[in-house]
Amino acid sequence: METAQEIARLKETARNTRKLILEALAEAGSGHPGGSLSAVELLVTLYFHVMRHDPKNPKWEDRDRFFLSKGHAAPLLYSILAQSGYFRAEELMSLRKTGALLQGHPSMGIPGIEAPAGSEGIGLSLAVGTALVAKMDNRPFRAYVLMGDGEQQEGQVWEAAMAASKFRLDNLTAMIDRNGIQQDGLTEQIMPLEPLAAKWRAFNWNVIEVDGYDFSQIMDGFDLATSTRNRPTLIIAHTVKGKGISFMEWAPKYHGTPPAKDKLSDVLSELER
Repeated sequence: METAQEIARLKETARNTRKLILEALAEAGSGHPGGSLSAVELLVTLYFHVMRHDPKNPKWEDRDRFFLSKGHAAPLLYSILAQSGYFRAEELMSLRKTGALLQGHPSMGIPGIEAPAGSEGIGLSLAVGTALVAKMDNRPFRAYVLMGDGEQQEGQVWEAAMAASKFRLDNLTAMIDRNGIQQDGLTEQIMPLEPLAAKWRAFNWNVIEVDGYDFSQIMDGFDLATSTRNRPTLIIAHTVKGKGISFMEWAPKYHGTPPAKDKLSDVLSELER
């Protein structure tokens, strides 16, 4: 059972992650705050409580693998990797700069990145292949993938979902950042997804729904995923686009509009409050 001390540690890491995301985006003058801020608690729990990984040995053969399918949330993943020790936190301030390590979407050559991302819908396929390799080679590592909810409109997602079920990939855990907003508006207006959980269950997935900001629920979800046998698990995390900054929350505009650099101190003050 998780301890209050562990949850407090994760909450503090989440606060710092949001701060790093906002600072990096303000410095870059471009990027995607909404979907980066919405999924912070998911990745904080994954990297600092669940996954087996070693920043000092990023290519460790038996490491768990994570794939960011919603590649526009790169500022979130970069902030997590920096805090984990994969590279210096100072690199975050060169986000999206020409020739810098950290570009607008994850790319190979960045320590801790397993695959490039950008085109929506491919992450689950990468995770399925990775989990299948682990099964075939009798290796202990697990595959994790974070998808966006707008991404569920991609046909490749459902092809991969069928394959994961066919091969009984119980070493695969997928997550959906269910914040209800995609690039151009509300998912339910653009291409309705509901009943989303029922659709995944119909593909023979073990589906768990959690409050995306309740660390106890998130940790329990990952525990259930690990203990499930003979089928993959999907965690649907109910979240808020732009979480933590009042004027960004539930606002489609902030899918891809960073905070203004001259307003950053006000934004960070709200975050601290």
